[in-house]
Amino acid sequence: MEEKGFDYINVIPFVDIMLVLLTIVLTTSTFIATGGIPVNLPKASKKENQTLKVRTIEIDRSGAVFLAGRPVTLAQLRELIRPLDRATPFLVRADRDIALQQFVDVLDTVKNTGFNQVSLQTETRK
Repeated sequence: MEEKGFDYINVIPFVDIMLVLLTIVLTTSTFIATGGIPVNLPKASKKENQTLKVRTIEIDRSGAVFLAGRPVTLAQLRELIRPLDRATPFLVRADRDIALQQFVDVLDTVKNTGFNQVSLQTETRK
């Protein structure tokens, strides 16, 4: 009997292997290229701190307002936060039993002073 020769070559496995290799090369080159350009950064006399400290405002059950643990009135709160950077984030921790108006007054004081990053701390329900 005579053997029959190949009429065609199946290239699908070859293409699959090439696609996997291409993916590996592209992924590796991305990791290598990130941060790979040497740059001599300019020097400055003062190191600038880019992170802003979160300021905490607390309202207890009686409605007393505290800034960083110190009791303050709304007028004092306004004056104490006025010199801060406007990008400073504020966290309000209010007792759940206070009147809503007390919380709104504190929020209004902070917002009217020009601060936009104000959040309310809550607990998750169990």
